[in-house]
Amino acid sequence: MSKANTTKCKKLTTLQAQFAWNYYNKTFINILIGSKMVPEMGWLAWGVNPDLPQMVGTRAIIAINLPNGSAPVNTYNITIDTKLRCRLNPSDIEVRVLNKTAMYIPKTGFFTMFASLVLPESYNISSLNHVWQVGYLADGLEPKMHSTTLQNFDSKETLDLKTGRCQNIGHNRQHLRKIHGILNMMGWGTLLPIGVIIARYLREFPFKLDTWWFTLHYSCQALGYILGSIGWGLGLLLGHESKYYCFRPHRLLGICIFGFTTLQMLAFRLKPAREDEYRKHWNVYHHFLGYSLLVMIPVNIYQGIKILKPDNRTWKWAYNGILVLLGMVVLALEIYTWAKFLWKKYRKPAPATAPTPPPTSEPTPAPDNVTSSEMGKQKLHEETSK
Repeated sequence: MSKANTTKCKKLTTLQAQFAWNYYNKTFINILIGSKMVPEMGWLAWGVNPDLPQMVGTRAIIAINLPNGSAPVNTYNITIDTKLRCRLNPSDIEVRVLNKTAMYIPKTGFFTMFASLVLPESYNISSLNHVWQVGYLADGLEPKMHSTTLQNFDSKETLDLKTGRCQNIGHNRQHLRKIHGILNMMGWGTLLPIGVIIARYLREFPFKLDTWWFTLHYSCQALGYILGSIGWGLGLLLGHESKYYCFRPHRLLGICIFGFTTLQMLAFRLKPAREDEYRKHWNVYHHFLGYSLLVMIPVNIYQGIKILKPDNRTWKWAYNGILVLLGMVVLALEIYTWAKFLWKKYRKPAPATAPTPPPTSEPTPAPDNVTSSEMGKQKLHEETSK
């Protein structure tokens, strides 16, 4: 990017943007900003905010790259209505803007904008809140809504024009987002399914662990619930700090998951006894919540990955690997369980035969109804016949 009329430059943290500037005194500065953009259509914005590093309240300069090759530059006031997607038209701002120009450079694919600014006395160049943005649609001089990725929402910082140092709130939020994602992937996305696997397969088939299966099941569920709840709390904190944007499906699914997992954890204390007549209804409810969670948790994790790192597939492939590993374990245990069950059911036992008594040389006792005289006559008859 050209550094004409600028003395300092830096690579901005998002949107592949670069920024250069020069200040002559406390109120007069030159700025040059550029970002990668498709040649057909798009717009590039930069502005200052006297209150906070945020979109609402920004006094912006927006250059629009029109299909006819022209690139008009105008000033705009970004208000809460803009956030609500009301039309954004050129308007006067309290910052005086001079020599504003823009051009698309086909060789580098950069769309650049240059301007000289006269800041009001209330602005501090040692702590200047500046915001930048890139969009891809426009209707004449009206820029349309930009993308809703975190890179677009994190395109703001507080910059010291004298030293080049900046305070970027986005860095801290990025760390919190990573911790939020890791805790939920490990807690709700890994340990809770492992607890379900233990409860399903380790009571009878393939291994009978008696009461140990419940201890393992409870441990995995409890640890997964603790990690997932901490991650969920961080998600609420991030949502609270993100005042002007919200990822509603991800948020609602997260609230449902926390509610369902809390009900599942209460089951360890409120589970009815086996002899209770409504135990079977409780089992249906418990299994319904469990299988619902097994569907909602991966869906919401993939939603979070899409929000967190839309251009980085490391997170997605890592969780793909976890799900594939768990799926292979379930498949192996299911096959083994059915094989063992069918083998026991259809195994034919050997026919039972009565044991043959061993031969004996002892005389056969006489029946009780034979008298001694009859026995004597029988013996005499046997001797005579010999």
